[in-house]
Amino acid sequence: MTASPHMFSESPLPDAAIVWQDTVRWLERAVIGLNLCPFAKGVHGKGQIHYVVSSATEGAQLLQELGDELKALAEISPEERDTTLLIAPACFPDFLDFNDFLELADQLLNALDLEGILQIASFHPAFQFGGTTVDDVTNCTNRAPYPTLHLLREDSIDRAVAAFPEAETIYERNMKVLEEMGAEGWQALDVGARCPVAHAELPQKGNT
Repeated sequence: MTASPHMFSESPLPDAAIVWQDTVRWLERAVIGLNLCPFAKGVHGKGQIHYVVSSATEGAQLLQELGDELKALAEISPEERDTTLLIAPACFPDFLDFNDFLELADQLLNALDLEGILQIASFHPAFQFGGTTVDDVTNCTNRAPYPTLHLLREDSIDRAVAAFPEAETIYERNMKVLEEMGAEGWQALDVGARCPVAHAELPQKGNT
């Protein structure tokens, strides 16, 4: 496991070590523990997940860090680093703002000529599926302790899907698992954030 938090001294920013610990706990207890993603256990066990705790307090800075991490992932071997979790505890507490930022993230991926090579997925503590209420427990399938960008290799996704023929049923299974455990069951996992999330300004669309 490669942990690379930016450590903050004399700063009001969230403690990077705690943010990293919270994220690993969420991964182990929820994502792997509930088998929400059958592909996560392997890369976690092999130490191929690269964790980066961003110090960004506004969208433009996070976009710059995202570009750096995309390029780094594309250049390093998958055996050493298969995937990256870029965690942004000081950015975008509002899910809709974060959702808007994802459009810029995809534009950046294209600008770096990495579309088709890498993919960007996302998690947010206030994630909400369209047509659901805020307290609908099924939203928890896409909720992480902090706003998080998940950088994946397209080749790794293809191999995982090929090795797991039932991949298309994952979404339905996850919905059922969360509905059966309920809100109390999810809370019992204790996978929430221990650090506050600050506000960040959204950069102008088109800026990369």
